[in-house]
Amino acid sequence: MFDIQYHQEKLSQYSFLITGGAGFIGSNLVEYLIKHKANRVVVLDNLSNGFQENIKEFFNKPNFEFIQGDIVDYKTCLKACKDIDYVSHQAALGSVPRSITNPIATNEANVTGFLNMLNAAKEQGIKRMVYASSSSVYGDHPSLPKKEENIGKPLSPYAVSKYTGELYGEVFYKSYGFETVGFRYFNVFGPKQNPNLAYSAVIPLFAKALLTNQSPKIFGDGKQARDFTFIENVVQANIKALFSTHPLLPGSILNIGNNKSTSILQLVEKISILLNVDIPLIHHPPRQGDVRNSLADITRAEELIGYKPAFTFEDGLRIAIKYYQKQNHS
Repeated sequence: MFDIQYHQEKLSQYSFLITGGAGFIGSNLVEYLIKHKANRVVVLDNLSNGFQENIKEFFNKPNFEFIQGDIVDYKTCLKACKDIDYVSHQAALGSVPRSITNPIATNEANVTGFLNMLNAAKEQGIKRMVYASSSSVYGDHPSLPKKEENIGKPLSPYAVSKYTGELYGEVFYKSYGFETVGFRYFNVFGPKQNPNLAYSAVIPLFAKALLTNQSPKIFGDGKQARDFTFIENVVQANIKALFSTHPLLPGSILNIGNNKSTSILQLVEKISILLNVDIPLIHHPPRQGDVRNSLADITRAEELIGYKPAFTFEDGLRIAIKYYQKQNHS
């Protein structure tokens, strides 16, 4: 999508597995790896949150392979990890509200499925596994910006599941020497993020509402703030973390954000301006389990993988809104 290169290595000598590769973040990673001529890119996805539409342009590529399967099945994980050098594990059941509605499904995907992938990757001799955690792990800890060492009590089953994954990742490095790197993502957004899912993220939902002359739903007073992070910054972090040789990186957890906070009301205003619309808001009661404010301290990611956001929030929002306008007209 963008002409920025985040690696120095020749990707043609490596094979990659992207779990959840038909989803939002995963498909953007696949696009980068295919564009830069990776030797082999394998996608494992059960298509519960991902869509073949996101990766259909790669199906005729000789270095691309799609496995429709579920990470809760250990044999499937073993098969997908065969002859792979690096894993980017993006498969998960996201969403705080969904986890409160169905904690068992969240645990099955995010804990059992995650452990399956960890063990399968270790058993198949994978060099390193980078995986998606979440800023929800910070829970009720009040300090801002969020530093990796300061976490509070989780506020949702989703947060519990992601924190459990972090603990497993660290233990697999300490116990087996299997290299893991966990990312606490902060509200990732951008092209290929679907507004039509039951638990869609806020930016595509707001864009969809405003594009169709509907009032966006605001939970609470709208003054809660988020560190919105453009997808391309997340792609950068994943690629750099796969190859970074910093001695403190294996077994670590890194914040991946933009180091800038935007309130929900500010977000609606910015999207409305970009779309040139003025539609009244509808306020709903606050959602259970939501963190009030989030803002990433990205110092550790800068130090360990050379992470530096290439896109500001405003730059990313303009690109995302153009994408949703195009989708709305197609």
